[in-house]
Amino acid sequence: MSRQAVKEWAQVIIVAVLFGLFLRGFVVERLVVDGPSMEPTLYNHEELLINKFVYRFSPPKRNDVIVFRYPLNPSLDYIKRIVAVGGQTVELRFGKLYVDGVPVDEPMVRPSTGNFSKVTVPKGYVFVMGDNRPVSEDSRIFGPVPESNIKGKAMIVWWPISRIRMIR
Repeated sequence: MSRQAVKEWAQVIIVAVLFGLFLRGFVVERLVVDGPSMEPTLYNHEELLINKFVYRFSPPKRNDVIVFRYPLNPSLDYIKRIVAVGGQTVELRFGKLYVDGVPVDEPMVRPSTGNFSKVTVPKGYVFVMGDNRPVSEDSRIFGPVPESNIKGKAMIVWWPISRIRMIR
């Protein structure tokens, strides 16, 4: 192989690596689900693609499934559903979620029987809960999550192939 061919291949490889790093840093990232806290929406060991770009143009919304840096240890990533955004109140009464005093229909949730006193979510924060409420460590334990901790919105389960789907 000539020097020119080696140089061209090196340039292609460098561009590909830089493009991949750009995509991972700013556009999309892979995450492996660890644990049962989001069942039946997401299952242990499923692999997801996270849209890291979406919140540059619009704020997080209720019902978004997000990946965020765990407030008590920012080196860990957690995945949960946003149940309330800044300015809203949230509470659990006998396992039923209420946002701004209105009961929320949550057909995708495995409810708990517990209670959680009403709190107001500060502006710039979100209140997150797992869909498998009896086993989820979420904002009921560690409090509201700063929007600055949000890494992105979970969009697609891409592995295993038999369970490929969009996340709702």
